[in-house]
Amino acid sequence: MAVPFRKTSKQAKRKRRTHFKLALATLTTCSNCGATIKPHRVCRECGYYKNKEIVKVD
Repeated sequence: MAVPFRKTSKQAKRKRRTHFKLALATLTTCSNCGATIKPHRVCRECGYYKNKEIVKVD
């Protein structure tokens, strides 16, 4: 098993990890009520998806 000749510095390690980060979730607005929802999901507020009522919400 190979062993590194020198310790990886903090700077080199952090440069490598610059792309390793969390991304914000993509959100859209409901076409029926205007609530913020995840795309391709039924709206929890009104129960509509693509201008059709899918779930009855009281």
